[in-house]
Amino acid sequence: MIIDMHMHIDDIPALGWQMSAAQCIERMDEAGVDAAAVMTIADLPGINPEALDLINAACADFPGRLYGFVRLHPWYRTEALQLLRRAVGELGFRGLKLHPVSSLAHPAGDDTVALIRAAGELGVPTLFHCGDEPMTTPLSIAPAAAACPDSVVILGHMGGYFHVDEAIEVAEQHPNIVLETSATPYPEKIREAVERIGAERVVFGSDGPVSSPVLERQKVMIAGLSPADTALVLGGNAVRLMGVAA
Repeated sequence: MIIDMHMHIDDIPALGWQMSAAQCIERMDEAGVDAAAVMTIADLPGINPEALDLINAACADFPGRLYGFVRLHPWYRTEALQLLRRAVGELGFRGLKLHPVSSLAHPAGDDTVALIRAAGELGVPTLFHCGDEPMTTPLSIAPAAAACPDSVVILGHMGGYFHVDEAIEVAEQHPNIVLETSATPYPEKIREAVERIGAERVVFGSDGPVSSPVLERQKVMIAGLSPADTALVLGGNAVRLMGVAA
């Protein structure tokens, strides 16, 4: 089973964000992807108050193929925690998404740490945007992982273009960190990550539907992994982390 751990759905035409569930499915089918984690571009509470319902409806329209992650703004601490508990406990969402660029909330801030801990208590992972911008680098996120040892923290993009080595290093230091492959331009670094932290802690993502799941999957395929490790990265680990049926 192949699972894409990072795709987007949203509908805010004024900002140019129109990515539908059907577009995700089309891109998944092109790449031979069986299922995907989907999340909005907007943070809740925020500019798209219908975001939770949008993702929930997408997952209902494509059961077994789309699984929801709720994207939250940590500064709205009480309301964000309520939304997280509703998303996971009532609607069956499978993860939390945090983006320090859009929220301007530091990964190690008290409000953010509270959300990560709550996600861990609910049994779901936290996916960070992790790249080259301020507050998104692996070293910025590592203290949050250290503060929440019982929560799984996924570094989306595994450090982006210029912080990939740093992402692997912090994953070596914190066993609850998982690296996600979307948008990193270095297949050889995917192999290095598997060699240094184990295939069980690397997951495939595309950042689609704007990014190409076909291209992102190909990076894993040419990384030089064993068949068993490839299977874990492309889907086996996501099955475990999201608790979905294989």
